[in-house]
Amino acid sequence: MATRRNPRFKECRRLGVNVCGHPKAMNRANDPAFKKTKKTSEYGKQLCEKQKVKAYYGILERQLRRYYDIASRKEGKTGENLIVELETRLDNMVYRIGFANSTRMARQLVSHGHIRVDGKKVNIPSFQLKVGQVVSLREKSQKNEQIKASFLNGNRRPLDYIEVTEDNFSGKLVMIPKREEIPVEINEQLVVEFYSK
Repeated sequence: MATRRNPRFKECRRLGVNVCGHPKAMNRANDPAFKKTKKTSEYGKQLCEKQKVKAYYGILERQLRRYYDIASRKEGKTGENLIVELETRLDNMVYRIGFANSTRMARQLVSHGHIRVDGKKVNIPSFQLKVGQVVSLREKSQKNEQIKASFLNGNRRPLDYIEVTEDNFSGKLVMIPKREEIPVEINEQLVVEFYSK
């Protein structure tokens, strides 16, 4: 299974946003060495937004292209559909619920069999969640100190479309998220323009 293994902090500085969620990722972003001197072209802006999407959700080019094709066939704005599709991926929901402190860790938890969806084992990170489905941690994994600390003391931000229950280590997708509720700094219209050429 192909995964992104590039340096995360360097990528955050290059894109200008904290795509990995680490509190120290942007510490050196204002250093003179990282200041941009050239004006970015229109194509450069579109490319940067596309790279942000890939970095936020930990996906590769081929996967993003597939999600774009799915989003373009749905009703409504293609850009918003694209972000919603990516947001409701299982690995991303594991991260949003707070079982993991990064998308990479969330992906690993899913592929190593720690996660249950409606009580059944699912080890496919790209599994698409539907409204009402409950994502929980398997019983044995609830004793893992790192996962426990991330879930109980993590800095997850409350989101309207996720209902978290700390007592039984679970989270539920209560509704399809609206674009303005999704905490990612992306201009998805530029991504649509990039792919519609």
